[in-house]
Amino acid sequence: MTDESISEDGGAELPDWTPPDIDRTKAHPARIYDYLLGGKDNFDVDREAAEVALGLMPELRGMARVNRAFLGRAVRHLAEAGITQFLDIGTGIPGPGNTGEVARLVQPEARVVYVDYDPIVSAHSRALLSGADPARTAIVQADVREPKTILDNGTVHAILDFDKPIAVLMVALLHFVSDAEDAHGIAAQFLDALAPGSALVVSHASEGHEPGKFGAARSGWNNATSQLVLRDREEIERFFEGTELLEPGVVIIPGWRPDHELTDEERSLDYGHAAVGIKR
Repeated sequence: MTDESISEDGGAELPDWTPPDIDRTKAHPARIYDYLLGGKDNFDVDREAAEVALGLMPELRGMARVNRAFLGRAVRHLAEAGITQFLDIGTGIPGPGNTGEVARLVQPEARVVYVDYDPIVSAHSRALLSGADPARTAIVQADVREPKTILDNGTVHAILDFDKPIAVLMVALLHFVSDAEDAHGIAAQFLDALAPGSALVVSHASEGHEPGKFGAARSGWNNATSQLVLRDREEIERFFEGTELLEPGVVIIPGWRPDHELTDEERSLDYGHAAVGIKR
């Protein structure tokens, strides 16, 4: 992977493997998220969108961190429970602690398919994971809003055996799917396709203890490719119909099986909920 270059306005340009037909005029949630986590694989338009949101809600950086930490805890728990197959949808730009890295610390032979609809994410994933075993790792460019493009995808089925348990990860994803696009129906389609004992992992944005604050921060996504939809705890719990929720159920993101006593700052990061359900 080549080093990044610097554009005339001082912003970071993506390396030379970046797809040439990328629309740099619209922010993308994965690249906004990368910026919030301190990454460098984003454009000026993504940084500008993030800064608008941060100006209204500085907690967003903390939310990004606790969300990434939740992903790691959930994957580690499921791998320790014996799941060896992972379908990570809306994977975003891979970084330290990505799904495959965490799963294989527990299950060295774990199989992982990463899915995102952004061609930059797909290209970056391929660059970062170029040394991975192609029999156990794949990157697929597809949109969760069209479930069949994932569920019927030949590459997905070449890696994952749908007759055995699979963990489907929708971490910080479904809040970019509107009610009109049937977010709950999409989650149900994936669950229907899975074998009993499979898992659904979800984290999702919510209002939090200061109603209206996150709603105002959504203006940062006004020019993004996907808009942010906030849902309350009850709406998020509906994604898990047909599953048995693991303890502690649907809770604030840092509160799902934390590996340390939460700080006051972490307890205040209640602008999202998370849970893991096991298909009956």
